[in-house]
Amino acid sequence: MRLVHTIAAAGLLLAIGFAIPRLCATEIPQAERRSGYTFMSPDTKAIQDDDTANPGMLWVLDGEALWKRKNRHGGQGLRRLPRRHQRQHEGLSRRAIPPTTRRSDAPSILNSALISAARKTRRRRRCPYESRDLLALTAFVAQQSRGMPITAGADLQLEPFVAKGRDTFMRRQGQLNLGCTNCHDDNWDKHLAGSAVTQALPTGYPLYRLEWQSLGSLQRRLRNCMTGMRTQLYDYGAPELVELELYLMSRAHDMPIETPAVRP
Repeated sequence: MRLVHTIAAAGLLLAIGFAIPRLCATEIPQAERRSGYTFMSPDTKAIQDDDTANPGMLWVLDGEALWKRKNRHGGQGLRRLPRRHQRQHEGLSRRAIPPTTRRSDAPSILNSALISAARKTRRRRRCPYESRDLLALTAFVAQQSRGMPITAGADLQLEPFVAKGRDTFMRRQGQLNLGCTNCHDDNWDKHLAGSAVTQALPTGYPLYRLEWQSLGSLQRRLRNCMTGMRTQLYDYGAPELVELELYLMSRAHDMPIETPAVRP
């Protein structure tokens, strides 16, 4: 069985065109960071750049209608929401929070968890993860800050959670014994099955993937990667996924928000 796994891993590396000595898990220097947009074809870039052609804008418009009709929030502070990780009561389960940390200090990013919890607090039906309504609300709120710098990871109280997310990103796991870093830090700008390997800088989520023919969250993308690595698949909203999202957003600190981005 071990031989089978070794052969499978070797086949994957050859398919990507990786150089084995480069699998050293080194993070990307700040000056070399590149949005996933820069890896896209001219046609894909053109779709993202034109709001009248970008399919993700359909979700943004739906989200605007839902925001005004159901949530009835004021506009104050709306543009700041996607830029930083909010603290909320339903961010992480108690097993991921140190005993000395208050429940309200658990991190949550602007994703399905944040708005789902907000809607539940107002005694409305809680939307399932990846539901049309929840993605639409998330896209609408995030799109308000398009072009503004991401400020995630600046809160010192979130450092333990960022560190946990980094550990998950760096750790070799699954049947292929690979870590996220082996692709996105050590071998970015190569190709896997014809698709560009990017730097895992989530500047455009929720984004529209041509493969999905739909808008999707960062957690959906992470679960896709985990399936490909043949490793443990965490449930939507699991502490491990929230921590990983937080770390990835901290990697993109000061980069502009692109929501809704378009990817292959």
